[in-house]
Amino acid sequence: MTAHIDTPSSFAGAPPTQAVVRHTAIFLPLFAPFGISSGYVSVTLAFLLGRAGLSALEITTIIAATIWVQTWKILWAPIVDTVGNPKLWYGLGAVGVGGTILAMSVLPATAQQVPLITVLAVISSAASTLVSMSSEIFLAQCVPAPTQGRASGWSQAGNLGGAGLGGGLGLLLAEHVSQAWVSGGVLAIICVACWGCLYFVPAAMRTHSAPSYFDELKGVATDVWEVARSRVGYLALILMVLPIASGAAPWSAIAGEWNAGADLVAWVNGVAGGLAAAAGAMVGGYLCDRMSPGRAYCVFGMGAGAVAVVMAWSARTPTSFVVFTMAYSAVVGCGYAAYSAIVLQAIGQRSAATNFNLMSALANVPIAVMTSFDGWVHDRFGTNAMLYGELALPAATIAAFVVFTWLTRPREPAGTVRT
Repeated sequence: MTAHIDTPSSFAGAPPTQAVVRHTAIFLPLFAPFGISSGYVSVTLAFLLGRAGLSALEITTIIAATIWVQTWKILWAPIVDTVGNPKLWYGLGAVGVGGTILAMSVLPATAQQVPLITVLAVISSAASTLVSMSSEIFLAQCVPAPTQGRASGWSQAGNLGGAGLGGGLGLLLAEHVSQAWVSGGVLAIICVACWGCLYFVPAAMRTHSAPSYFDELKGVATDVWEVARSRVGYLALILMVLPIASGAAPWSAIAGEWNAGADLVAWVNGVAGGLAAAAGAMVGGYLCDRMSPGRAYCVFGMGAGAVAVVMAWSARTPTSFVVFTMAYSAVVGCGYAAYSAIVLQAIGQRSAATNFNLMSALANVPIAVMTSFDGWVHDRFGTNAMLYGELALPAATIAAFVVFTWLTRPREPAGTVRT
């Protein structure tokens, strides 16, 4: 009997026995500082600046600057892959995130301080990329294939839960503790403590050894090309740009239709939503170890759309708003875990930071597309049409992807006899 399966490129072997992470839950704290950085800026800092009288444009400009850093991180990912020790890169990132958050918490939230706050927010975002890149190296090199789904789930739970900490806990302390620095200080301590968790992670291997640094960078480029031209690699790249489980629904903009007040919206879109997404990520990671990550990703994308459609049929009450937005967040969290599992399956072990962040950069495209699509449909056809679109567009692109996969499937040699 003959069979064909899609496998990663030849360099994607199993991790050596001595370099295995046996407790995948360690990736929850390892990815937390990455989420804390974005959560603090987008929730805590944004709230404090808004209360100080800054315009929405000024606040969103700061947030946008931090997002642009995440878009361009592919430029320095090869350095993390080829220079130094990933554990030290992680420490630099964790301390950088904690230190900049502490500094931002000390500065008065006033218009005069906006330039300095913006610089600190950008540095914090850049530092967070060192946290994620080094953690991704450990994900790729130290997690056996049978548990990569669970590891992906824990990593995304750390990312999403960290955002809840940075936004929820940060804002709570900023509002209820008289000393402004306490909020940033607590988050800084958490970030440094996460660095300590690397004690339980084996050392990562250098994937290149070349006479010159230029030759090492050429090796990274070769690794990236090998991934991109392999079947599992280019299918993963295509999946990354499809609007699947993007989590782009503008709940705050339509909350009034469900009679949801500002406090409820803040809670659901903040800490509660982050916790729901983190829980979903853990469930999604578990499921990815029991089915194809690509198939799981499509299922989760359809699931998020189905939640939106049922919400369109629901009674317009605050309770319905909470139930469906939380369910949506949980399913999107499942999708985040599947995304990480797909990337791990595709890239293998070599040049993990560069390959992972190439996929990450592409994954931002459908979020932007789906955000614009939702807004256009809402303004032209109404809320229900927008919610239907949350299912219709992913379903259409998934169907096209399935057709493409079937048309490009490897053909068996002529004369092969199945038995």
